[in-house]
Parts: sequence; structure tokens; C-alpha cells
Amino acid sequence: MTLAQPKEQTTETKYRRSSLHTMIAETEKFPNKEVVVNAFNTAPFPDKYNNHVIGAKSFDPAQYPLTKEEIAGLFKEKSKAGKFASSALSSSTDITIDTAARMLSSQIKKYFDQNKIANQLVAKWFNRQADGTFDMSLIQERGSYNASEMEANIAKGAARGVSSLADAGIELIGNTFVVVSRFNFVSNEVVARVVRDAAYLAANQAKTPMLQTAAIKAADAAYDKAKEGYSVWATAFLYKLVWNDSIEAIFYNDLWMDKTNPDPKKKEAFDKSDLFSLEFVGDEKATGLVLFSLKEKRTEAQIIEIATIRTIDAVFAKLQKKYDVFKTKTPLLTGNPITAKIGLKEGLEGGDKFEVLEQTQDPKTGLTKYVSKGTITVDEKSIWDNRYNAGDELTATGADPKTALDRTTFKGGTKFFSGMLVRQVK
Repeated sequence: MTLAQPKEQTTETKYRRSSLHTMIAETEKFPNKEVVVNAFNTAPFPDKYNNHVIGAKSFDPAQYPLTKEEIAGLFKEKSKAGKFASSALSSSTDITIDTAARMLSSQIKKYFDQNKIANQLVAKWFNRQADGTFDMSLIQERGSYNASEMEANIAKGAARGVSSLADAGIELIGNTFVVVSRFNFVSNEVVARVVRDAAYLAANQAKTPMLQTAAIKAADAAYDKAKEGYSVWATAFLYKLVWNDSIEAIFYNDLWMDKTNPDPKKKEAFDKSDLFSLEFVGDEKATGLVLFSLKEKRTEAQIIEIATIRTIDAVFAKLQKKYDVFKTKTPLLTGNPITAKIGLKEGLEGGDKFEVLEQTQDPKTGLTKYVSKGTITVDEKSIWDNRYNAGDELTATGADPKTALDRTTFKGGTKFFSGMLVRQVK
């Protein structure tokens, strides 16, 4: 059974998206921290994901310190992987940037565990009420399931082997993610000065005074060009909710209760349960430039905000490209020409390859599956600039916004149609 129909249309396609909760790790104070944090908190939510925000969007890692044994364990794990020397524990100076990131990741896990973030994510999925009862309304909304039928199957003790429940677990609950971002904001002059000073040292080794003078002038010129403005640095840590057959069975059999049978003991059992957890998938980094101009009409805060939000988008794009489990699906807007509503914000480049999928339903199992129908590539001449505030920048240049692209065009044939889904491949 095919769920998409072969006709040209621009209406929104109903498809099952991954769900996302975003947070920021409140690190030490840095210049313009309030502006950067505010930009994060007010940034548009990534539109290829369901908004699964559960409350607090920030936490202080300093409140979740690691013990000496835990820090030593980080070094030992790295040592086993062959990336640290056996003397890694000999000095505190051996703590590298990579290790600092690993330490923060461990602090994030402590925060998750102590605040039962995974439990909160599951609770949101099942619309948990103050008395601890659940229902299927959100799952119905996001997955187009029959909520009454699903709840009836749970009540019958038929959680195992019921296709709609299994489908919801695979397609929806199991694709729930948390991204925790850490930011810093540094003057480009500081970095440029370090590079210039290193160039000076190299210039001193020149064989002749003329070569030495030329090298110093080149270093000064590079410094003058690079010192302006600031850089926003972002590191994003990606986590996935652990959801499998055994967890699903225990939840439905031991913890589930609906409004017809509230049970204080089950409520307490869910609150205290260690059944749910988040697994670390990986991390990525991105940097955004904050440059100022005498012609710029925006305030400094507005410029920093734009750079911060674009850096957030950039680090998300890197996570999606690097980790298959986090990749998003996007519906084709049209099939001839082949277009979709993704662009520079998602990190698209000319020649990027995408797999075209047809969403179908297995008539025997009732489970959703995706059948590959071919591949397409991004047309380098027709990439949509959908980055934050790109429209305003276009207007500022005097260009007519009506002539701007509002979608990206792909190359790859004429057999595809609106409603099919595309997913980037390496």
C-alpha cells in the first residue's frame, strides 16, 4: 500500500518525523553571553523535527561535577582506544580539548540521570497527567494512528505483536533525540594575534633580511584582515532515547495506566523507574563569524543573534550528515522539476546525493516501510538560501525578494513525484 500519491501538489505531506528536545549547557561567563543564550532560546525550532521540549532548556554542568575516579575513567577509555599515551594521567596539563568535551558529556549524562530526563521524554509521548495516567493522543497526532484501538490493545494485554504499537515504537518513540549545545564567544583578534606571533617567529628564521621583512609584512596583512569581529563557537552533543521491544513490553505491562484505572503505586513506580535512558550518539562543532560594517544598520546584538542562530543551524546540519540515525526525511515539493524545501540552512552543496523513498505499508504486518526509488543530486545552480534572516539580507542589498529561490532543485530523472521523501546519503 503506497501512502504517497503521484500527483503534483504543494500541500504539506504528512510523514513521521523524529522528535527533538534542545538544551544549552551554561558554561563559564564569556563576552556577550546573555545575547548568545537569548538567541539560542528564541531561535526557530528545527522544522524537520517534532517539538518534544519537556521544560528546562538549560543546566549548569558545574552542579554535576565528576569524581577523580570518573575523570580517570575517561582517560582509561581513551587509552584503550589507542588515542592517549599511557602517561595520560601524569599531569593535569594532559587534559585536552577533546577530553574536556568528554568530561562535559559525562556531566550531561549525570544531569540526565539525576533529573530523569528520559522518563520525562517518555511521559510527554504518552501525555502523562498529574495522577500518572497516560493516553495515546500525541502518538495519534504525530503518527496518524487509531488511539482508541491502541489503548484497547494495551488494556487487553496485547502489547506484544500488535502492529500499530510496534510501528509507533519504531517510527516515533525510538526516534526521540536530545541535543545539548555549548557556546563560546571569542574575539577574532585574540586568535589572529596568536597566528601572527607564530608567523613572526617563523620569519625570524628567514635566510635574508629581505625575506624576513616580507614575511613580517605578510603576517601583519593577514592579522589586519582576520582580527575584525568575533566568532561564535558551538559544540553540540547528540543523545537518543533508548526504546526497544523489551522496554516497550515492561512499560505497557507494568507501568501503563489510563484514566479508567489510576493507580498511585504505578505512578510512583514510573517516577522512580530506571527503565528509560539516553544513549550518547556523538558530537559536532561549528563556528560562525560576527563581522561589523559601517554600512550595517543592525545593532551589535542583532548581528550576534544572527551569527549564533546560523551557527546552531550549521552544527545541526553537521550532526545530520555525520550520524545516519539523526538524518531527517523531507518530502518532495514537486516531481518535475524535482524540488524540496531544504537549502543552505541544512548545509546543502552542489552535487550532494539524496535517496528518494516511497512511504508504504506492509499489508501483512501493517508496519510502515520505506522503499528506495532512486537517487537525486543537488543542482548547484539552484540552492535555496533558507538561512536565518537571509530574506532581510537580500532586501538590504536592493534585490527583489520575489525573484529569490524558495526551494532547492535536484537532478535525477522524471519518475519522482510530490509526497515522496528524500534523505541525504554519503
